[in-house]
Amino acid sequence: MKVLKFGGTSVGSVENMLNVKSIINDGAKKVVVLSAMSGTTNQLVAIASDIENNTANEAVDKINKLHETYFEVIDTLLQNESLNAETKAYVSEVFNFLVECTYKKSSELLNNQIVAQGELMSTFMFNSFLKQEGVSSVLLPALDFMKIDSFKEPDINYIKEHLEVVLNNAGPADIYITQGFICLDDSGAISNLQRGGSDYTATIIGAAIKAEEVQIWTDIDGMHNNDPRYVENTHPISDLSFDEAAELAYFGAKILHPQTVTPVRADSIPVRLKNTMNPEAHGTLISSKTSETGIKAIAAKDNITAIKIKSARMLQAHGFLKKVFEIFETYQTSIDMITTSEVAVSLTIDDDKNLDKILVELDKIASIEVDKNQSIVCLVGHTVVNHQDTFKLFQILQDVKIRMISYGGSNNNISLLIDSSDKINTLQKLNNYLFELVTL
Repeated sequence: MKVLKFGGTSVGSVENMLNVKSIINDGAKKVVVLSAMSGTTNQLVAIASDIENNTANEAVDKINKLHETYFEVIDTLLQNESLNAETKAYVSEVFNFLVECTYKKSSELLNNQIVAQGELMSTFMFNSFLKQEGVSSVLLPALDFMKIDSFKEPDINYIKEHLEVVLNNAGPADIYITQGFICLDDSGAISNLQRGGSDYTATIIGAAIKAEEVQIWTDIDGMHNNDPRYVENTHPISDLSFDEAAELAYFGAKILHPQTVTPVRADSIPVRLKNTMNPEAHGTLISSKTSETGIKAIAAKDNITAIKIKSARMLQAHGFLKKVFEIFETYQTSIDMITTSEVAVSLTIDDDKNLDKILVELDKIASIEVDKNQSIVCLVGHTVVNHQDTFKLFQILQDVKIRMISYGGSNNNISLLIDSSDKINTLQKLNNYLFELVTL
């Protein structure tokens, strides 16, 4: 059995839903994971923000407008009167719930409940559409089996056990529809896998059922070798290893949730990236196989903060780095890059919500320098650090001020920290020399 995930754009219009139906309706059994319709999650987040800011009237206005949009989609999608009425009734219940939320006190739980409604509505609507078209499908509520533990990691044993029960109780069908993104937390409350989490849902399910393959369907022909928003003439990469894909996803390739490949790599379950609007395109196949050496792709991660921690106490001393790392652990802030010298350590973070508290603690043991508005440019390829042409990177970027370099921590990744104002120029320069065969 395969697992196919379709993103918000893929179910963002009636035309695209028709494309999805044609892709999945081939008679083979599969699990289909759906995101919320494009734009819905952003609107739900805005509604939750209005509730937090005590602007309930603005929240209600957004709710009513979104309600109208969904009714318009339903009227276009569902000509069957019974299914049309049933789906409108379900959607109306959702929007009535959202209106009730405007009278409640804002909380993380309430926000999670609000944001979860997008996936619940898209899957109900799409399952109704498949019924209308005579396709054998069953709706599987993700909240009946998808759960994270106290570390916010998927509770794989729970998921396997409960998904098996849910599938058995669902009865025979060609297509099992479920929600991406949403889950229960360790206490049984509604939570989620963060933005882009539907990809993660798909591979978690894929690992749980030992799927033949997981397919991530979006609106681009696979993972590109550079960011097409800033660089011309990029192209999709045909094949990537799990390691290469994980590096690219973590360091800025938006097509994948950073944790996507983690659940399936142990069982070598391939992940294929495909384009809903161009299903014949090869896309990108991510697997345990490695092919060709050298740099395959470039990605960039923005909103990075660099922190330089300098102390004479580091010199020939042990335990200093432990103290530094314990501070970041206390405030649940992960570190992206790190470099050290005899008396200083420089590191980067992408989550600065606890930065002020971290700096107060660091200031007790060292002098601190902070640089915001930084970007990490990541160059990825199989054994890239050993490639004979890698040294040319530093000739190419001789006019770019590089704040930090991570080289050798992974055989498949070289990361450069630069000022965000230099990002586009850096991506374009690297693209010209690495992929456009411009000579030095």
